[in-house]
Amino acid sequence: MIQLNPPLPLATPKGDGYAHFLIDYGPESDLYWTVFITGTGEIWTFANREVRATKNITLGRTSPHSPGKDMQSNGDEARAEITQLRNDARPPIR
Repeated sequence: MIQLNPPLPLATPKGDGYAHFLIDYGPESDLYWTVFITGTGEIWTFANREVRATKNITLGRTSPHSPGKDMQSNGDEARAEITQLRNDARPPIR
């Protein structure tokens, strides 16, 4: 078990929150994140496949998708959005 310092913001099936602990039971098990849910104050532990990193424009993560959606198509949409943002930020050639 690892205490995360600082806590990491995560999107979960119960809403957004901050992961305070990471539990690793070994190579044949998921990682488990213990998350304090911001909206309710509840504390839940989620398997790695159930959580996603939250939005971070600096890292190019402009529209993370909720856990459980088809990640392949969502990943393609996110890449297209990042490409569009980069193109929009370029100054026009004169």
